[in-house]
Amino acid sequence: MPATLIDGKAIAAEVNAATAAEVAELAARGIQPGLAVVLIGDDPASQVYVNTKVRKCAELGIHSVRRVLSADATMAEVLAVVAELNADPAVHGILVQSPPPPQIDEAAIIAAIDPNKDVDCFHPVNVGKLLIGEPGGFAPCTPRGVLVLLEHCGVDPAGKHVVVVGRSNIVGKPLVALFLQKAKGANATVTCVHSATVDLAEHTRRADILVAAIGKPEYIRGDMIKPGAVVIDVGINRVRDESAPRGYRLVGDVHFEEASRVASLLTPVPGGVGPMTIAMLMRNTLQAARRNL
Repeated sequence: MPATLIDGKAIAAEVNAATAAEVAELAARGIQPGLAVVLIGDDPASQVYVNTKVRKCAELGIHSVRRVLSADATMAEVLAVVAELNADPAVHGILVQSPPPPQIDEAAIIAAIDPNKDVDCFHPVNVGKLLIGEPGGFAPCTPRGVLVLLEHCGVDPAGKHVVVVGRSNIVGKPLVALFLQKAKGANATVTCVHSATVDLAEHTRRADILVAAIGKPEYIRGDMIKPGAVVIDVGINRVRDESAPRGYRLVGDVHFEEASRVASLLTPVPGGVGPMTIAMLMRNTLQAARRNL
């Protein structure tokens, strides 16, 4: 029996509808959540991501600020913009689009953002709060989106074996921390595997819930998946395809056709985890604004 697809677009739409309603409630009390996005340079992919976030803010009633700096901007110039946004009471969330140009120290920029406005959850203060399960921080957008997808599908990780493929600071590590929490929607037994793991497939085949976030196109094949497992594909990769209108197609880190014959639930790429990332960014911005009440 083929896997049931998890419709990330539909679930994100539900989340966004709830966010829009709560934003309207805050606005009635004189507070409009505000998100500032800083873009350094003219990378086309980054421009698309930034524009998508700005449009979503407009849809949900969130005030947005778009700050664009030249590709040769200095650290001092970027830090000055961050300081200005830190001090702006109309801005509740700040993110600097990644990756920045090579002359920019991304870690230093992240450290300069007010932790209370760090809606991406990259600041060491918020990462620490995430790890120890302390409230008051933010959950990273993509990892939190994964847990919300599972919740909407009626999948409770409690007591299940979760295998996370990938150890990035953006997805892999924080996702492990979220699944490990002693909290609703978590309480899982977690294994993290990565590029240096020996016999990686032996681990993935034991997963009740398998999350692929390794950044390698179609890396997880059907024989690496436990029959009936829930498979969440975080990856998004371009592969050449001369038959496609643009000469390429988008694929995940999971071989979709093979996985669909083995898994019970499966996220497509695109249309799975991706829409949830922006939906969670909007939720984090709302959360930051609520702290002003």
